[in-house]
Amino acid sequence: MIKCKEATQLLSEKMDRPLNVKEKVLLTLHTSICSPCRQFGEQMKTMREISKSYAKESDTTKK
Repeated sequence: MIKCKEATQLLSEKMDRPLNVKEKVLLTLHTSICSPCRQFGEQMKTMREISKSYAKESDTTKK
């Protein structure tokens, strides 16, 4: 089992690269029992979506 520090690192890396099978399994197991890490993952997704939305909006206002 991985610790929260490792899980949050993988959650962050997951945004930039595909995880390998072992990493996916370890992360899934950890987040299935750790609600703070699950919440961190959801926050990371939300921040990414907001950033993308802002970037798109910014691009359209420059034209």
